[in-house]
Amino acid sequence: MLLRELFERQVYAKRGNTVVRKYRCTAGARKGRTVSNVAQCFAPPDVAKRNRLKITKARLGSKMTRKAKRTKRINPASIRVKAMNR
Repeated sequence: MLLRELFERQVYAKRGNTVVRKYRCTAGARKGRTVSNVAQCFAPPDVAKRNRLKITKARLGSKMTRKAKRTKRINPASIRVKAMNR
């Protein structure tokens, strides 16, 4: 077993409207998040981006949630990703 297998699991995810392979972090600051590169699991946080997202979610949080739910229900690529990760 490789060391990196301890820290990631391969999953399918969307990039635009195409389905690609990505990794789910099992350790580090981004535990549980899907990332395109395993090294991102242990990268230091970008504080400016974190603060910007916090402000955006405060303004548009419920709207973002509704749009994401609709996309996951309607977009063919999202439906394919859900099926492939079962």
